[in-house]
Amino acid sequence: MRGTTVIDSVPPVSADQLISEFRHGEMVLLVLDQSDGEQTAVVAMAAEYCEADHITFMARKARGLVSLALTEERCEQLNLPPMVDPATSGAVKLSIEASTGIETGISAADRARTVHVAVAPDATPSDLVQPGHIFPVATLTGGVLIRTGAAEAGVDLATLAGLTPAAVVAEVLDESGDLANAAALVDFADKHNLTVGRVTDLVDYRLNHYRTVDLIRSGTITTRHGDFMLSVYQESTQGHVHMALSVGDIRVDMPTLVRVHTTASIRDLLSVTSAEQVSWSIQDSLRRVAAEGSGVVVLINKEESDADLLAQVDAVLGADLPNDSQQRSVGYSQVGMGAQILRDLGVGKIRLMGAPVKYNALEGFGLEVVEFVEPGAVASGQ
Repeated sequence: MRGTTVIDSVPPVSADQLISEFRHGEMVLLVLDQSDGEQTAVVAMAAEYCEADHITFMARKARGLVSLALTEERCEQLNLPPMVDPATSGAVKLSIEASTGIETGISAADRARTVHVAVAPDATPSDLVQPGHIFPVATLTGGVLIRTGAAEAGVDLATLAGLTPAAVVAEVLDESGDLANAAALVDFADKHNLTVGRVTDLVDYRLNHYRTVDLIRSGTITTRHGDFMLSVYQESTQGHVHMALSVGDIRVDMPTLVRVHTTASIRDLLSVTSAEQVSWSIQDSLRRVAAEGSGVVVLINKEESDADLLAQVDAVLGADLPNDSQQRSVGYSQVGMGAQILRDLGVGKIRLMGAPVKYNALEGFGLEVVEFVEPGAVASGQ
């Protein structure tokens, strides 16, 4: 149950208005919906307009870590290494500092200069040193259509405003250093006269103007579990093809049985399972959907390298088999693509065949998980 939200007290502006604010160098408050019904927010602005007073405001008033959201291409241009193991999370890069024109690097003026140096069109790795006091975050290609995060939202807004695709963001914390709740965010926006926008509205805007997956084939096919509508989608970022098999009446206001399945050769071809780590197989998912007479099974085609395959073999030999919760490591890109496909098929409320874990990214697509269905659960009407 969702409690009182920021939007209940402060009507959000349209995505067009947010874009206009960015275009004119203004700071905005971007509200992010979480899967538990809570809301968090960041102060964000276009990086090329960022000056010392903006850094001061973010550091002293918003209180969160001041980060620089960049495209992955810009991070590669600057040769920015990940702060942690890229196999787990390569989005946050090692902190940076301008190599010239600064003193200690920690002052607001120094950090603003670092931002400007990093987003300059002709910037090179030698223009920066590491570590420093600005924390770059690499965004996913496709922006909020792939990951509904603050960094992606900031870069999308800057891009839509015709500016350098980069943004400076800082989370809003309360006086205790925790993420500010809805009431505190309302006070913060009112006190500092900040325009308030919602990331979910930006997702809607982008879905209406641009998607990263497109329907390229559709038709009825016969499986061992009966007839299904096969919908084939192709993503525009890398050209990969994904599929969805659906049956029955799919309505946005009615809970739909859903399985989003990322392919893994060892699990899917050899049907490797264990009593401790049970997961929905493709065939079990189709069987369950057919038994209920309505639902969707999305097959995300994850390209596997030799290293990926060996990792699966090692997991099997070590009796540490991949399950649903471990599949979260495939990243938000799969979640975003699956969400776009589900939305295109008319899904709204989801009865998810999978482990009971939170998928915050779904909130931005107008999708809500209302139930987790574990393997072996009895189908309705059986």
